[in-house]
Amino acid sequence: MTARAQRGPGAGSAPATAGRVTNFVLDTNVLLHNPESLFYFKEHNVVIPLAVVEELDRFKRGNDDLARNARQCIRRLDALRKKGRLNEGVRWGNGRNGSAAGTIRIDTTEPERPAILKDGGADNRIIAVAYELHRRGEPVVFISKDMNARIKSDALGVPTEDFEAQKVDADRLYTGHVTVDVGGALIDELYDQRMLPLESLAPFLTEEEDGETRRREISANEFVVLRDAQDESHSGLARRLADTDHLIPVTASRRPTFGVLARNTEQTMALDLLLDEDLRLVTLTGGPGAGKTLLALAAGMHKVFKEERYDKLLVARPIMPMGRDIGYLPGEKEEKLAAWMQPIFDNLEYLLSTRGAPGQEAQSRTVEQRLEALLADGRLVLEALTYIRGRSIPHVFMIVDEAQNLTPHEVKTIISRAGEGTKLVLTGDIEQIDNPYLDMSSNGLSYSVERMKGVGLAGHVTMRKSERSELASLAAQRL
Repeated sequence: MTARAQRGPGAGSAPATAGRVTNFVLDTNVLLHNPESLFYFKEHNVVIPLAVVEELDRFKRGNDDLARNARQCIRRLDALRKKGRLNEGVRWGNGRNGSAAGTIRIDTTEPERPAILKDGGADNRIIAVAYELHRRGEPVVFISKDMNARIKSDALGVPTEDFEAQKVDADRLYTGHVTVDVGGALIDELYDQRMLPLESLAPFLTEEEDGETRRREISANEFVVLRDAQDESHSGLARRLADTDHLIPVTASRRPTFGVLARNTEQTMALDLLLDEDLRLVTLTGGPGAGKTLLALAAGMHKVFKEERYDKLLVARPIMPMGRDIGYLPGEKEEKLAAWMQPIFDNLEYLLSTRGAPGQEAQSRTVEQRLEALLADGRLVLEALTYIRGRSIPHVFMIVDEAQNLTPHEVKTIISRAGEGTKLVLTGDIEQIDNPYLDMSSNGLSYSVERMKGVGLAGHVTMRKSERSELASLAAQRL
């Protein structure tokens, strides 16, 4: 039995021995990533080196997410302290199926360190605790989100893992659409009847997996590209609506959305979700030039300035990562944000050309003047995610760009801020992650895509085709 099976879903896949309690030594970055990670290891022993407690104390001061997570973790440890002596190990919760409950222990020892760990600060002291347990022959796994720490620990022979909780399979990440080869009659039926029963697709949705033939299910708000098996030029596009057992046809609008027309099937899907008032959460992933941010902004400006369905358009980006203050940049808040929000300004300036600018005075004003006017009257708001926590945001079309640099905990924080009547759009490229503790499987955007799959209020599209320029498309394909 693996440690994943013993500890419960998502805790990791470290090689614990069946029926034997394992010591999981947690690095500081794991607790800062998710303070609840203390309780993810079920009937096993969680070991917190004293150096980790000292680092939590250093991080606890401030108003950013790292400080909040540090304080939350310290509160959890203090609550455990009241149940027993942490240096001896405190039991928490109830054991599963009659097994012993897990323990959480603070290791206050200063074990003898091998030469490779003699120098250095807290990282080497933390690894030394895991190494000492391993040297004594006790089953141990070192858990860290720091790749260098994992490499160093592994080099010492200590079983080592990333924190696997809240990870998804990036190779099989939900794309939001599927292509099915069908008979031409079904495509004609879709458009003639304006709907198509899902059962009609049953013979075409079988797939082989592990030697077994299974039926591929279509999730709520998932798109289906229907291709005529006999005629490649004959095709159709449909979407399964939530709480229904049929598909409805999706067609590209001939009228631009704030000056933007869909250039391919994926962009047609994205606009269909962005403009659907029944959806409250839309996630868009894809590479450079796919149109994620531009389409989201165009839909938001259309809904706010033309249809007036929302009070304002709020656009936010993480300040690498979310929660880091912007105070070290010069100038007022708006001037500080300009450095981080320039990609958003570029897209806004494109959309605020005369073909899409609201108001009768558009022809007589420059793009910069129109943008400044929208920012001045409060209907367009550019914000750092640092300022989102603690707020309730009702009746807003909200876009979070570069969401792949957020943790699952941070994405949960953002989505929980959405008030009544708010629509939230998360965009990003999961292959371009700047946060050193995240990857394609553990970032908040991938996590939300997979966890919100099939939810009636949510929709997703993975956009693979670049439309920025011919050169950008070639770069995406060849470089």
